[in-house]
Amino acid sequence: MEQDKRILQITNLRKNFGDREILKGIDFSVDKGDVVCIIGPSGSGKSTLIRCINFLETPTSGDIYFKGENVLAKYNDLSLYRTKVGMVFQQFNLFSNMSVLENCMVGQTRVLRKDKESARQTAMKYLYYVGMADYINAKPHQLSGGQKQRVAIARAMALEPEVLLLDEPTSALDSEMVGEVLSVMRELAEAGLTMIVVTHEMAFAREAASKVIFIDQGVIAEEATPEVIFKNPANPRTREFLSRFNQNN
Repeated sequence: MEQDKRILQITNLRKNFGDREILKGIDFSVDKGDVVCIIGPSGSGKSTLIRCINFLETPTSGDIYFKGENVLAKYNDLSLYRTKVGMVFQQFNLFSNMSVLENCMVGQTRVLRKDKESARQTAMKYLYYVGMADYINAKPHQLSGGQKQRVAIARAMALEPEVLLLDEPTSALDSEMVGEVLSVMRELAEAGLTMIVVTHEMAFAREAASKVIFIDQGVIAEEATPEVIFKNPANPRTREFLSRFNQNN
């Protein structure tokens, strides 16, 4: 694909915690409009990878390029980069002392330096999008897990990022709340938002991803389209990992 479609390039990314090597040389690229789902067993390095892409963890070595620019060289202030590469967390990470609306405005006013009325309009746009506009005055403790995660998605989208990272966005939810969050994620994917999603929701990966990456023991064991990964994976470890899912489908 043309170079101007390439939005992220991860090159030989490694991450150690003490003597433990968690990521062992990760290479992959993301083009504009891609929905990349990262799957794999617990402890394989999936969340560490996505946290490194957002520099919530500092890579031990390797490079991350955003639209052709080395992130560490270009973005001395990583807060600017994080407005372009947004993040949705497992545990929502909403500000407990702020209302839903304030949660979705604060990044705009503090990082993007937008005026309050402009920030409010943008926040409301995305709260409507995720079905949470009726809850603008609520505090996080008054919301269900699914509602909190939808607010967290709206907060990330209010910065109007070019890439959205989602780290196991449904893992902290009760089963009945998972569907409402996956529905929002499907809408974002269909709208053409570039997304990297760490997930254990295999049906979502199969239906919504343009590319699936299977990580095992800190390396990319397989990278392919959902059709290949779910119907004819090349790697025995991928087949083993997906065997339970495939038996049920």
